[in-house]
Amino acid sequence: QVQLVESGGGLVQAGGSLRLSCAASGFTFSRYAMSWYRQAPGKERELVAAITSAGGSTNYADSMKGRFTISRDNAKNTVYLQMNSLKPEDTAVYYCNAQRGSISYWGQGTQVTVSA
Repeated sequence: QVQLVESGGGLVQAGGSLRLSCAASGFTFSRYAMSWYRQAPGKERELVAAITSAGGSTNYADSMKGRFTISRDNAKNTVYLQMNSLKPEDTAVYYCNAQRGSISYWGQGTQVTVSA
C-alpha cells in the first residue's frame, strides 16, 4: 500500500521557519522524483520545489528560490522541505508528490499558516 505522510506543518510568525517531512512507503522511493506542492484557499495547486530521484538536481518556483530548500534521504525514504523567511502568502496546505513516468502518488497534505 502506497503511503506519503507529510508532517511538520503548523502556525508560525512571518519571518520564521518550518521543516516539512514526507515519509514514503509502499513503493521504491529512490526511483521516484519527489516534489512539494501547495494549495492556498481559492487558488490552484502550485509547484513549490522538486528533486530528482538521486537528489542530484532541484527546481524551485521563483517565489521560493533562496527561501526554501528541498532535500531527500533515500535511506530513510523521506523528502524534506526547509522553509525559511516565511511570509503570510506562504499559508497553504503543502502536499508531497512522488512521480515516475505516468505514475503519480500524493500525500494528504499538511497545513502551514504564517501569521503577519
